[in-house]
Amino acid sequence: MVTVKRYSSPLAKAWNSFLPEAKNATFLFHRDFMEYHTDRFEDHSLTLWEGEHLVGLLPANQVENQVHSHQGLSYGGLVVKGDAKFPLIHACMQAALAFLHAEGIESLHYKKPPRFYHIQGSDEVDQLFYWLEAKLTRRDTTLAIPLAEPLPYQTRRQRAITQAKKKNVVVEEAHGLVGFWEKVLTSNLQARHGVDPVHTAEEIMQLKRKFPKEIRQFNAYLGVDLVAGTTIFETPTVAHAQYIGSTPAGRESGALDALFHKLLTQVYPQKQFFDFGIVNEEAGQKMNRGLLDWKEGFGGRAFAHDFYRIETANHPKLDNRW
Repeated sequence: MVTVKRYSSPLAKAWNSFLPEAKNATFLFHRDFMEYHTDRFEDHSLTLWEGEHLVGLLPANQVENQVHSHQGLSYGGLVVKGDAKFPLIHACMQAALAFLHAEGIESLHYKKPPRFYHIQGSDEVDQLFYWLEAKLTRRDTTLAIPLAEPLPYQTRRQRAITQAKKKNVVVEEAHGLVGFWEKVLTSNLQARHGVDPVHTAEEIMQLKRKFPKEIRQFNAYLGVDLVAGTTIFETPTVAHAQYIGSTPAGRESGALDALFHKLLTQVYPQKQFFDFGIVNEEAGQKMNRGLLDWKEGFGGRAFAHDFYRIETANHPKLDNRW
């Protein structure tokens, strides 16, 4: 029988120790990462137990009578060990929903990770969602490259890389992120999209200090000028471009293309996937055609990033499924 406990700080060691054994966890679920923005998100994470054995986690936050997994992260969802079988995952989901329902929570909003983040097959929840009559509320498209079988670059990307070589663009890993934030990223996002980075420069540096191997910064320079860069969130199998930015000079010189060419061919060829991130706008209702074309130009292809709403009162629908 699976029982549920609300997460609290005395469980931090058990929570973090569980993540390396999971088949569908990344460092974003580490409590040191989740808790950098506790002032913005009310934690409502759950731990799931069989007797004294921790068997599952649900990173989550609460807004009124709704629980989200997770609004402060790129994705969330039920986290289980690599050897977890369908009956246990079924029991964990039912126990979590029943627990939330008893707490007065009406809905669980569930942001699935794109499946290429899973170390092993983790589509059990898709069957559970069908039984639960979960509603698909949003679908984004993320562009990723399976690095064992990459597609050739489009001609425009090849030309841009050649242009960068002629301009003597230099690509290097940087140990600090503030320069990229202040000289490139913030102004680029404001000019092109009217928004600021999700993380402030102070927050991203705080996270990098805690996760120096998982958060890496790569910049492109034209002479002494920083003209393009990307912040990579790295998992054992995936390199994800969390932030991408370029100045006008960086775009004209091909610096951004040269930067990603180096990442794909020299820095991360051993990864299973390179994730360029989503190409959607307006909560999935529209697609940025220019961004799509640029990412597809490197061989990126579409993977779904789905968001569901599950009514907690539907937990009995998981009964009698055997």
